[in-house]
Parts: sequence; C-alpha cells; structure tokens
Amino acid sequence: MKINNILVFVGFAIVLMAGCKSQKKFDFLSPKSGETIILGQKVAIRMNFPDSAIDSVVYSVDGRVIERKQDTTELLLDTESIGLGARNLVAKLYREGKEDVAFSNVTILPESPSQYTFEVVNEYPHDITAFTQGLEFEDGFLYESTGAGNDLITSLRKVELATGKVVQKKEITGSDASGEPYFGEGMTIVGDKIVMLTWRNNLGYVFNKNTFEQVGTFNYQQSKQGWGLCYDGKRLIKTDSSNKLYFLDPNSYQEIGFIPVYDHNGAVDYINELEFIDGKVYANIYGKDIIVIINPETGAVEGQINFVGLYKNPKRGAVDEEMNGIAYDNVGKRLFVTGKQWNKLYEVKIVER
Repeated sequence: MKINNILVFVGFAIVLMAGCKSQKKFDFLSPKSGETIILGQKVAIRMNFPDSAIDSVVYSVDGRVIERKQDTTELLLDTESIGLGARNLVAKLYREGKEDVAFSNVTILPESPSQYTFEVVNEYPHDITAFTQGLEFEDGFLYESTGAGNDLITSLRKVELATGKVVQKKEITGSDASGEPYFGEGMTIVGDKIVMLTWRNNLGYVFNKNTFEQVGTFNYQQSKQGWGLCYDGKRLIKTDSSNKLYFLDPNSYQEIGFIPVYDHNGAVDYINELEFIDGKVYANIYGKDIIVIINPETGAVEGQINFVGLYKNPKRGAVDEEMNGIAYDNVGKRLFVTGKQWNKLYEVKIVER
C-alpha cells in the first residue's frame, strides 16, 4: 500500500513538473524594467511567450496602444515617438479565451549636452536694487521685471543699456485676495504688449509696451506658479519651478500644452528666467550660475553654459543674488546676462569647450 502511494505521488510530481515546464511565464525579455534609453534609439521589444499558440498581443506605452500583432515576432520601438521621461510599457496576450499581462518601465533621456563657457565682451552698470526676474532687449533698450526681494517693490522697467539708467518704471503694489503680496516674476514682449508673471499670486499682467498701462490680466491653469516667460513668435513659454515648459496662447493666455525637460541625468527642475534664441530656449537654473539650452520641441537639454566666475562681487550673498536674467539683441546678435541685485550686466560671447 505504501509503495502504491509513493508511485502515485512520484507520477503526480512528474506530471506537475512537466506542466510547469511547458507553461513559460509571459513577460518582457527586453527592455528590462528600470532600463535607461537614449532618445532617438530604436529599441527591440522582445517577449517571453508561452508555448501554446496565441490569438494576438497588444502593446501600449503609458496607456496608448502602439501596436497589435498576431505573432510572437519582436516589435521595434522608436523612442522619438514616445518622448522623454519615465514610460510604462504594457503587453497584453490573448489566447484560449484568456488574457495575460506583462509590464516593464524605461526612462528615455537625451544624450549628454554640449558644454560651453563664456567670454565677457562688455560690462554695463546695473541697478543693484533690481531684484531681476525677467529681462528683454528691444529697440536699443532693456526691459526688466523685478520681484519684491528685501522689501523692494515689484516693478516693470525700461532701462538704458549703456548707463543702466531707469527711464520708465511702473510699480506694482498691494496683495491678492489671500493676502499674498504681488511678487513680480518673468516677462516678455509680444508685439506692442508686455506680458509679466507674478510668483504665487496665480496672476499674469498684460501692459502696453509704450505707456506701461495695464491692459489685461490672466490666471494660470495647470501651472500653479509663475517663474520664467519667453515668446517664440507663436506661443508664450512659461515655467513654474518644475521641469516643465508650458505653452500659452499669446492672445487668450490659456495653456495649450506642456513638455517636460530632461538632460542626460534626468528631470531638470527649477527652470527660471527664459529667452528664446534661434529656435532654442535659454534658461536660468535657479540657484546655479548655469544656463541650459533646451529644444522646445523635445524638451531635451542640448547645451549647458557654465557662468561660474562671471560675477566677481566679493559682497555677493548666498541667497537673493542668484544669476537671473537673459536678454538677446536679435538685430546685433548680442547676448546679455545679469542677476538679482547685481551691480553689473554683461554682454557675453558663448564659447564651446
């Protein structure tokens, strides 16, 4: 009796092992979860399929179906089509009236950015009381927006380049309904108007460029703060402290989309003051003497300019004197940079390392 029981048990175990061996798990062979892939690469999606025949397999990225197949051949994934950042891959297998699901996740990052340094071409006086947040150059003048740092008042200014003299100024005082004082941030010029942001007031201003008369306001939508602002000729581009560039309609000021910004290390946060130059977005990174060059179509950081050593004022404070302010002379092809409460504004030439 004992011998018969042992034989039955052994036979059952053999059948069970054979069954397990034939039922391979449905999962990703490549790409493996956690893998980092360079933007532009084509990546083969290969699956571990069970031995039995399949009806179909459906592939998706972040919930969007990218391919439906009725065989087990590999799928070539074009990373340009799915963009930068963390991406969730899902494959659903249908066979014998059942569904199996497999998961993987990857991070798409750009190549390492080109590295640049600088040469100082000219130095100009800069009002040391200007808590610089936005900077533009047009028709021979600088236009500057300032925050309310160190009890200073938020303002919009028109400034002579050579002398640093403020020739026109509008101060913005008061607080919003929550009691938060209006704190000026980035600004840009759109035709005969100046568009200016506030920090945490959820409010943007529109001014007449010539008179500085306020002609409109608008509220933010998905972006909750105002940091930097520029204009690419078709869209306003806005930042809010995150790694996103938000796109706004230049007439209604409504957000029409966004793109996340990444470099070869990952998400690039604290994007601050912006300038649109020759198809690229130049951006200050808050707290660093660095400007990054962003492709606004992909969100990839394509260049990095190291400005360490530019501002040599020995009395520079660790906070509230950060590098901030980029302006470009489209006619003379001159690049200007400055910082919060800096006593100098610099015309610089960018040099590739």
